[in-house]
Amino acid sequence: MFAADYLVRGAVALARISGLSPLIIGLSVVAIGTSAPEFVTALAAALSGATDMAIGNVVGSNNVNMLLILGIAAMIRPINVAMKVIARDAMMVIGATALFVAIGFTGGYNRWQGALLVICLIGYLYLTYKAEKAENNKQALHAREAEDVGGVPERGTIATVFLAGGLVGIIVGAELLVRGGLGIAAVFDVSRTIVGLTLIAVGTSLPELAIVIVASWRGHSDIALGNVLGSNIFNLLGITGGVAMIEPLVMPAEVISFDIWVLLGVTILLLPLMITENRISRTEGRFLAALYIAYLAGQLEPVRQLLTPGG
Repeated sequence: MFAADYLVRGAVALARISGLSPLIIGLSVVAIGTSAPEFVTALAAALSGATDMAIGNVVGSNNVNMLLILGIAAMIRPINVAMKVIARDAMMVIGATALFVAIGFTGGYNRWQGALLVICLIGYLYLTYKAEKAENNKQALHAREAEDVGGVPERGTIATVFLAGGLVGIIVGAELLVRGGLGIAAVFDVSRTIVGLTLIAVGTSLPELAIVIVASWRGHSDIALGNVLGSNIFNLLGITGGVAMIEPLVMPAEVISFDIWVLLGVTILLLPLMITENRISRTEGRFLAALYIAYLAGQLEPVRQLLTPGG
């Protein structure tokens, strides 16, 4: 969490010093920086032969984002939802989820399928850039994400130290996280997929949680929503695609039978929550957080057997 925080601060500082617009910084630097723990952890898991843990991390992180993090943000302050967010980012999350699931049902993600996911991400970023460039850069959602990053150093040398130290910290932290996850799976005799879906997913989602809590506390609830939706798109397309291009991923059977349906259901559920009164209320936030607690309970083996078709 701390490594990702310093990575984002350093990267934003260097981007500002280089003269990049807040829009570009928000779309790329902030989004990539907060998703770095998921990518490095998923890659480390895949290279260690634990591709099931890598897939579990992606699916679990998205569920954490939509249920726990968005729920906490809404409980702090109701989240106002602009129609453009529904029309573009929310529909893109649904489309990315559908593509992720469709490929997953083929058994996994090979290198060319990974490349397809990355190309879709690049297309989304380009279209978002074109759409938001037409607005005032200070008013664009992703531009204000960059402005909301605090504690940014002004000197290039300090920014470089922040960036390098954050990157090293994320790599070391990811290695420790994967080793710890494999150890927990062995000691407690649970599948690596479930460890990836729960402990590792929550751990790698801490940077998003920190940014979303700060944004909600400051009254920037739309930034909190934009960060969650953007993170989910990066997870599904960028992380899955990028890792698969390096090391093909196999879709675990237990994810196909249970967790992928939770992912689909929650993704679709968010749409009516956002449309009603154009906001996510505190009550709806408590509902989302309660759903995450129920999801965690569903990871217990006896519960999974009851909920899994034919279990």
